[in-house]
Amino acid sequence: MTAVEPADTATLRLNWGCGTQPEPGWLNSDRKDAPGVDLVCDIRQGLPLADDSVEYAVTIHALPELPYESLLPALQELRRVLRPGGVLRISVPDLVRGVQAYLAGDRTYFLVPDEDASSIGGKLVTQLTWYGWSRSLFTADFVEELACCAGFREVRHCRFGQTSSGIAGIVSLDDRERESLFVEAVK
Repeated sequence: MTAVEPADTATLRLNWGCGTQPEPGWLNSDRKDAPGVDLVCDIRQGLPLADDSVEYAVTIHALPELPYESLLPALQELRRVLRPGGVLRISVPDLVRGVQAYLAGDRTYFLVPDEDASSIGGKLVTQLTWYGWSRSLFTADFVEELACCAGFREVRHCRFGQTSSGIAGIVSLDDRERESLFVEAVK
């Protein structure tokens, strides 16, 4: 696999796990080949990027698609490509919010239509596993633990649309506010 080198010293920002909705102005990476995906690869085999080449990276709901044993290596790979001081913004479904909505009987929290699951328990399970696509579940402290184990030196919990990194553009991919938790990890 040939490493992609930045053309110049311009800011290189990585959108890892972009799916079929790559964003202009980002280096979009996913294992699915789709229009606008710049790096079609599986992070478990490594990203074709040089060490310390990415200013900041964002991953929105991609980590849940990995099995447990691949979570730490994926975060280590994202850390590898970040420049020293680079920031990784992680967004994943928040298990605690889902369980709280379930316990409160809040059917409106769930995005699953009744024809797919009519019981609130069915909605909880279907949403948290997102119809079988998600293989891992997350809480804020678990994401923090994984990031620390991956070698990030600082981990901060954030809110939707807010960053403590000082990089305004890092929140531009935020979505799914209601069901997500956000964490920033600094290399």
